[in-house]
Amino acid sequence: MAKVFGAAIRETIMAEEEDLGAADMPRVVGALSVLLERVTERNDAVAGPGTDASAFRATAKPDISVRAYMARIARFAGCSPACFVAAYIYLDRLLRRRRALIVDSYNVHRLLITAVLAAVKFMDDICYNNAYFAKVGGISLPEMNYLEVDFLFGVGFDLKVSPETFGHYCGILQSEMLCLEMEPEPPLALPDAPGSSRLHRCISEDDGSSSSQQQMAA
Repeated sequence: MAKVFGAAIRETIMAEEEDLGAADMPRVVGALSVLLERVTERNDAVAGPGTDASAFRATAKPDISVRAYMARIARFAGCSPACFVAAYIYLDRLLRRRRALIVDSYNVHRLLITAVLAAVKFMDDICYNNAYFAKVGGISLPEMNYLEVDFLFGVGFDLKVSPETFGHYCGILQSEMLCLEMEPEPPLALPDAPGSSRLHRCISEDDGSSSSQQQMAA
């Protein structure tokens, strides 16, 4: 009972902060949040209940929006903007390795905080510990620790990002920024197939191919 009550308090606090710092967050964070919101809305519409049985799935949809949650992370995590690009790459790697995992409103928040945590530890010289990130994400420390381990195994401990891969994903987010400036509320794209969950269709990074890659969220 105490855990449920504590979780409710944490979600209420984060919900009250929904508009705080959202306007001042880095543009890359805003672009990624819009992309993820579009993916979750699409997958919420096509995925049935109980589709995701992973550790990232919450028992109820968090009250805080993806945009507000990312604004909170950007505000308190103290990480570089490059970490959000790396987190995007890690999420895509996870989804390509775990094809049964679908990003929806029940798991997107835990996926986000865990991906950013992994990115901060790999990309930045100085970062906060797991206890701090757990507070930022509104989850317990044991859960944060477990999610981190599960995430690392999910991506095969592949955290290295080549300059070419980083530049490619930056280009995707830059295109998203331009779309936001030109068309603040783009219409939702239809999914390619029911249950499709990947954020971005990626060729293998070892492929060496220079062919263009299709972004699912476009």
